[in-house]
Amino acid sequence: MREELYRPLGLELTAGNRAAANGRLWPRLRMAALGATVLAGSAATFLFQPDFQPPPAAPVAVAALPEAKEAPKPAGPSIVRPSAGGGVTIANGDGIIRQTNDLDGLETGSVRVLEPGSLRQPASFAHLPEEALLENSAFGPLPVRAGDGRRPLDVYSGTPAQTGGTRVAIVVGGLGISQTGTQKAVQILPPGVTLAFAAAGNSLDRWMQAARRNGHELLLQAPMEPFGYPQVSPGEHTQTVADAANGQFDQLHWAMGRLTNYVGVMNFMGARFNADPAALEPFLAELSRRGLLYLDDGTSPRSASRDVAVAGGTPFAASDLVLDDDRSPEAIRRQLDTLERIARAKGTAIGVASAFEGSVLSIAQWAAEASARGVEIVPVSALASDPEAKS
Repeated sequence: MREELYRPLGLELTAGNRAAANGRLWPRLRMAALGATVLAGSAATFLFQPDFQPPPAAPVAVAALPEAKEAPKPAGPSIVRPSAGGGVTIANGDGIIRQTNDLDGLETGSVRVLEPGSLRQPASFAHLPEEALLENSAFGPLPVRAGDGRRPLDVYSGTPAQTGGTRVAIVVGGLGISQTGTQKAVQILPPGVTLAFAAAGNSLDRWMQAARRNGHELLLQAPMEPFGYPQVSPGEHTQTVADAANGQFDQLHWAMGRLTNYVGVMNFMGARFNADPAALEPFLAELSRRGLLYLDDGTSPRSASRDVAVAGGTPFAASDLVLDDDRSPEAIRRQLDTLERIARAKGTAIGVASAFEGSVLSIAQWAAEASARGVEIVPVSALASDPEAKS
């Protein structure tokens, strides 16, 4: 039977090969038994081992986070200006003032650096009044010299003459009365033209800011006593000869409190006032005390303002020509050409006009043509006589 089982495999069971077969079989059986034993042990370990749990983690101390601090507020822009004794004075936005001569190591951060040798406002801040140049009053903020000696005339002045050639200043007054006329003057006239605001005008602060942003120097027109007053009158709040002679300037202060950022005062009417030295002396002294110039519009041949201003040391200018007594474009153009001839003859000239539409358009066109001919249009402060000006 066994021979038959092995016969398909080609094996012949003999005594010899049966022994050989048994010799090969036992080692295999021993290895199988050993493997079974190992598997049984592993199974027992798995079945009877208690559940494995990782040891609890040691507690970790967490440091308290630092309390968040509010970021410091940036300081306002600083002002850097020359000091009288050399070096510079730095005033930051918090009002802290310090002086230094260490210009090489100067770190100013966000600063307003004034041009060398000048106290003028930077163009980007020209529409903002300087707090140091304001005095609180019952009439509003009045112009005043700063504690460091700066004047409104110094700080609010327009760009000065860039050449020593022919120079013309044109003052256009009556701004603030007509909103349309004021808007045209502010937008159309070149920056060199000086704008004079009537104290009785409307929206003066808004127009002041627009004019200063466009580069204009400003004057305040104060109503002053004319001949024939009160039948002939420039309106309410007229500064009279009698009040000025007695040192009473409530009406002038009312006018001053209506506007900021101007370099001086210009008369509105006021022929009688300008002819009376007893009124002019205290009046011009008040302007000088506050750091302002005075512009005489030149309409009165009897004016004594120049002599009084020179004697009292008040910054002063006077108009050479009224440009628009005749409002026709042809007449205004003739007057402007005459103004140019005066300037070429003596080097400088000042003309005044009102903010009528025809006047504004004619002046704007003429100014562009005159500039091409070498005539420089400058603010009126550039042609004023200023006893305090540094040479």
